[in-house]
Amino acid sequence: MHFRRITSLTMLFSFVLCILTSIILYIVPEGRIAYWSDWQLWSLTKTEWGNLHLNLGFLFLITGLLHISYNWSVIVAYMKNKARKLKIFTASFNVALVLTLVVGLGTYWKIPPMSSVLKFGHYLKDAAGKKYGEPPYAHAELSPLASFYRKAEIDPVKAMELLAKAGIIMDNDKQTVAAIAVRNNMTPMTLFEIIKPAITVVEPTFVIFPDEPLPGFGKKILSEICTEYNLQSALIIQGLAKENITARPEQTIREIAEAADMDPHAFYALLHQVVIEQNK
Repeated sequence: MHFRRITSLTMLFSFVLCILTSIILYIVPEGRIAYWSDWQLWSLTKTEWGNLHLNLGFLFLITGLLHISYNWSVIVAYMKNKARKLKIFTASFNVALVLTLVVGLGTYWKIPPMSSVLKFGHYLKDAAGKKYGEPPYAHAELSPLASFYRKAEIDPVKAMELLAKAGIIMDNDKQTVAAIAVRNNMTPMTLFEIIKPAITVVEPTFVIFPDEPLPGFGKKILSEICTEYNLQSALIIQGLAKENITARPEQTIREIAEAADMDPHAFYALLHQVVIEQNK
């Protein structure tokens, strides 16, 4: 057997498939949306695509190391000058190193065009959120039905009537939303649509700003949030400015946080504090 050929071809195949799975994971919706809507592509879920990418990556790594060992003499030759003396920092080596550093550091510092790639990925995921819909809270599909009723503020009695009318088969309300949905060949989102009329919440005249960000909060624009929670955008912007954060009403929360080079959760905590100060 030609192990050298097998190694090279396996590395090629795993590389191509890694590129494919990378593209899929680039466009896949956020986890909370993918699991809520039971997102699939070519009959594979987000988790299955991730598992495939991981194992193909390991295969590519192993065959890549073997390929390097088989071609070590050629690689060393690339790092020799015209006098055939070993010189690590050759022109080719330097260009390759600079290109790698530019992409790596450019991604870290969010410099175009690397930042544009990231923003386009966010755009695709936000579009998926609008298409498939947001769950009432993160990973709602994993909640037992009884807990889901409580967290989503649904009347259990009315919900059970709606489920029975729709012919939903289930053992009891201790089963998770996902398990019930799978048993009835539907998505958790479809199951929620059936019992949605049982929601008992009446929209209050005064909406309390949540202590923790709700699903999809990062893609909302600042002016939209101010309207939703009865806040004065000018005062919120002034409050953020005192913390050396520049914000505009038409920016999304994610854009403001990224421009301030802050972790989204850290920014939300700061925004929450600004809102509290305004409401005093």
